[in-house]
Order: sequence, then C-alpha cells, then structure tokens
Amino acid sequence: MTFDPRELTGMERRDFLKYLTLAALAACGGQTGTSTTGAPGTTGGAGTTGPSALLTAPEAQFMDPATALSGDLRILLWSHFVPAHDTWFDPWAQEWGAQAGVDVTVDHINVAVIPARISAEISAGEGHDLIQYIAPLSQFEPSVVDMTDVTNEAVNRWGEQLALCRRSSFNPNTNKFYAYSPGWVPDPGDYRRSLWETAGFPNGPTTWDELLEGGSAIFAEQGVQMGIGMSQEIDSNMAGRALLWSFGASIQDENENVVINSQQTLDAVTYMTQLFEGAMTDEVFAWNAASNNQGLIAGELSYILNSISAYRTSQEANPEVAADTFFSPALSGPAAQLVASHVMYNWIIPNHAQNVDAANEFLLHYTLNYESACWHSQLYDFPAFGERVPDLGTWLQSDPFGSEPADKLAVLSNALDWSTNVGHPGPANPATGQIFGESIIPVMFAGAARGDKTPEQAVTDAESAIRAIFTDWRERGLVGGES
Repeated sequence: MTFDPRELTGMERRDFLKYLTLAALAACGGQTGTSTTGAPGTTGGAGTTGPSALLTAPEAQFMDPATALSGDLRILLWSHFVPAHDTWFDPWAQEWGAQAGVDVTVDHINVAVIPARISAEISAGEGHDLIQYIAPLSQFEPSVVDMTDVTNEAVNRWGEQLALCRRSSFNPNTNKFYAYSPGWVPDPGDYRRSLWETAGFPNGPTTWDELLEGGSAIFAEQGVQMGIGMSQEIDSNMAGRALLWSFGASIQDENENVVINSQQTLDAVTYMTQLFEGAMTDEVFAWNAASNNQGLIAGELSYILNSISAYRTSQEANPEVAADTFFSPALSGPAAQLVASHVMYNWIIPNHAQNVDAANEFLLHYTLNYESACWHSQLYDFPAFGERVPDLGTWLQSDPFGSEPADKLAVLSNALDWSTNVGHPGPANPATGQIFGESIIPVMFAGAARGDKTPEQAVTDAESAIRAIFTDWRERGLVGGES
C-alpha cells in the first residue's frame, strides 16, 4: 500500500512537510566516508536517519552467495545527490558483508573526481575492488574485469535488462560487458512554473524553440536566467548531446562512423549560441555538477536539465521553490525528442581487484534490493530490471516523499520513451567514453557561444579531436565503423 499524506489525522499538511524536512536534514549527516548510523535496510526503526519515520521502506532481502566468501571488499562510489541514499547504503552494505563473511568498506568521493581516481588506481595496480560511476566507463575497458557473467546471472534471475542500460555497459565489438548497469536516472526538464506562466508557458517549455522564446523573455523581463551548462562536467555533456540529437545530429552513426560534422550539428551549435545570448550568463562556462542544482534551489534559475535531486533538496532547503518546481519530458527539436539518461550507473571491477567473487555477489545482492535503492534515493534511482521495483509507477503517481501535487513526478513514468544512451544511435563504446570524459561536446558549444570561434570552426575542431579518438580505439579493435 502506498502511503498518502492526506490520510493523516491530527496533523496539518504543513506540519507534515516540516516533519519531513527535519527528518531529511538529519539524514544529511555523514554524506562522505563510511556511515554506521541508522537501522540497516529500514527507515522506520529506532535510530533511523531516513527521510521520515512515518514512511515504510522496503524490507531488505538476503540470499546466500553461490560460493563461500571471505576477505575484504573495498567499494568506491560517488556521494549521492540525495544524501538519504548514502545513509542507507553504507550500513546496509556492511550488514551484507557480515552475513556473507566479507569485511566491507565503503568510500564516497565527489563524483567529479571519480574518473581520475579510477585512472590513478589502475596505474598503481591497486585500490578498490568495486567502483561505481554515473556515466559509462567504456574507456576503461582494457583495464577492467568482463562483467558478462554477473550480467547474465542478473538476467537469469530478474528478466531482460533495459536496452538503455545494456547499450551503456556492453561493447558489441568485443562482446564484453565493461561494466554492470543495474540502474539509471531520467533527465527531465526542471522549471519554475510561476516564471514560465508569466512568460506565457504555464506548463513550461515543450520544444527547444519554446525554451529559447520563453527563457529569453524570462531573463529580459524577470531577470532570471536559465542554467544549461557548457562546461567540462557531466550535466553539460548530457545537455549537449540532447541538443544534438534533437536537431538530428550525433557524434557517431549506428555503425560507429563519425558523423559529427553535419549541417544538423551546425544548426544545434548556432541555436546554443542564441540561447546563451538570450537567456544565460558567463556562469554556465564554469559550471560544475552541482551548479544547476544550487542555482535552482536558490531561486536563481528558470530551467535546468537535471534529475529530481535539486527538487528533493529544495523540499528541505527552500520549500517555496520546491512548490514552484515542476518537470517536463525531453524537449522536442526539429528531428527528435531525446535526452541522455541523467545518470547511467556503471559498476566496474578493475583488473587489480583482490576480491572479484565478493564484488560480483555484492552486485547481485544490490540488484536484489534495488527497490530499497530506489526508495532511499527518494525515487532518484530507476531500475534496469523492472521487476525489482514493482511499485515505482505507483510511487511516481503519488509521491511518498511529500510532493505537492502528489503526482508531480508522474511525467517520469514514460521516461524510457525519451531517454537514450550517450553513444546514440550507436553503443557507448570506448571512443564515446573518452569523448565524454574530455568534454569535447560542451567545449564545442562553449567555443561558439563565447564568440571565440565561429560555429563552423567549433564543429570542425570538435570533429578533428573526435576522429583522432575513434581512430585510436578502432586500431585497437575496440570500436567499429570505418571513418
């Protein structure tokens, strides 16, 4: 049964939301390092640090590992943008270790430094046994364990893996799963309804043309800019790809041939220049992964392309902004209506890992309990195996974490229809992984938007860098195509 705050007696809704805020603020402690507080696997027990003791979290499940396990398991992952997730995850992972006979250590670091940390550990030949990142790690394929066995086992247990996740973890040229992808996160538009209503778009923008028209009017007349980054960080990479695809452009075609230099790309770059000039400031050239979140929460942005994390934080930090924040699907362009997944969970086991068996068993245990991951991320994390979160649709229709109206997140119910992988229309191969890591696409947009280059030169320079990367990986047999 889904909990409905409206059924409470003796408590006004405002008091209930205040209670949620206080409980969630308590959950924000211990965002980094290994957490040992709270009741593992629950939010309703004594000592809870979950979002609300009035809400019933899914029960933790345990299945005996296929083989006897021992030793240490060192896990590295990002500090989640919804802190309640990490408050749950750390003691839950350690509880599994105690049951399975493994000493589990969990380390969290800023998401922006994880790729560099992976490179350093691979170079040193030592470090963590299991690492999670929020974008495809295909560029590390030569240095990681093949995850085919654990992926096949997950499919055997829980049915077909989403194609979106498979194409973000599997290299068809080598038949190797360079990562295991048990989940993903949609990337809707987050907009301030009051601002867009004043500009004549009460339901927010639905097309890139409306984004330009309405966003420019809001900036000119209400003094509030929008926040689509053109910086060397993950959100800027996702937004740039969404714009390319919507205009009919892409980095590669479905056969992994480079096709970035096209009229469609030029049109997208020209559009981004117009969007910057009409609706943004130079701040977007120095964006980091938290900038659009922080700007929306502070009431300083009219629209961002992001997950629901900024909204969840504003429920605590700025309820007035939270009440005014709504969501829209991918914007329609001249050719398509697509965005990349905001987060694509890639779990990798580096070749230097000392406890591969425990790492694989933990991933299966994590997938078994993905309903808990979704819940404790406050519906941020979506499953790659749909049956693992059977109530997700119900939760989105009636948000158990206090949305007003309760169906505010319902737009995410069909997010798969407008979401794709970062290599679209091809796979997320090592070349696209490197291009993502080097932020070549947002650099292309920024060069033209700042006026440092003409749109034509920005596209030509991007093509030169991209072709060199594809050639390198193709010569190593890890990328297909011919050009």
